[in-house]
Amino acid sequence: MEIIFNKETIDLAIQSILESKKHNVIRIDGSMGAGKTTIISKLCEKLGVDETTSSPTFSLVNTYQSKSGPIYHFDFYRLENPDEAIDFGVEEYFESGSLCLLEWAEIIRQHLPLEFDHYQLEVVNETTRKLKQIIK
Repeated sequence: MEIIFNKETIDLAIQSILESKKHNVIRIDGSMGAGKTTIISKLCEKLGVDETTSSPTFSLVNTYQSKSGPIYHFDFYRLENPDEAIDFGVEEYFESGSLCLLEWAEIIRQHLPLEFDHYQLEVVNETTRKLKQIIK
């Protein structure tokens, strides 16, 4: 799956993620400013989250309430050591059965569950992005 989208067509990318979803852990990779938080915010909105979503850069994880239960949004960018994720219980979140949305997951690669959905977000130009599903 590969989709090129902009602000007006982002819902197509969100719908594709939801239709191809196989696991409760979704990893979204991309460079700084590529739009990872925007994609996650739109996913949360589509899943019925009413509250404002934002990157948990300093708190590591934000919890949002959706119609079907909690959604956990992680940002591992500021971790100095991957084992810090274990210290705050990331494995319990992954095993909870709740949706876990991950930014900068490459930092904790060795602690990721064996199965997760994986996407790469790329900047095409100032207003356009490409979302690619990574198949293991």
